[in-house]
Amino acid sequence: MKIINLENNWNRIKNACRTTVNKNHTDKEPTESFKMKLLISEHSPIRLLKISWLWENIKSWIATHYSRHHVGIEKFISTQRSDRTGINRDELPQGSLVNFEAEANAQSLIDMARRRLCFQSSKETRKYMEELKWELWEEEPELADVLVPNCIYRCGCPEFQDCGFFKKFINKYKDENLSDIKTRYELYNDEFDFRYDPN
Repeated sequence: MKIINLENNWNRIKNACRTTVNKNHTDKEPTESFKMKLLISEHSPIRLLKISWLWENIKSWIATHYSRHHVGIEKFISTQRSDRTGINRDELPQGSLVNFEAEANAQSLIDMARRRLCFQSSKETRKYMEELKWELWEEEPELADVLVPNCIYRCGCPEFQDCGFFKKFINKYKDENLSDIKTRYELYNDEFDFRYDPN
């Protein structure tokens, strides 16, 4: 997995916020606290924060799962056309390997993570989202911190079938203020850091 490009001019993002509340632009860099509050609140200027990444040799059926996300995200998936590869496409299984490159703004990535970090997502598909979150912690930690499954965001499972993750989560942290979204995100990230093995 490679992060290809990161458009993270936070001064520009902060000044876009200032424009929306009729304030003049400044050269003062935003704080980590401001970044986190803005990303959690999901106000429109976060769409100025963009990331491009590449997953090489990803199974075609997993790439198909990610291709379903279309708002604010652009995908480039290597072709399986017979006239390009010399292989009869009808003979290629869904497990054939492709390359998947994407560019997404922060809002789109947050929305994608809600579905793909969910334990109702296939474990193979979830692994790629977990890997992306892990890599983002190095480059853009506040953005990585807000990539959470839907149950953590919504404080409950919205799926047809409950996988049980959130029930375990609230039982484990019953003494915490789980009505506070920042607390839920922090606890999930502590769990993620412990659970996820990037190797």
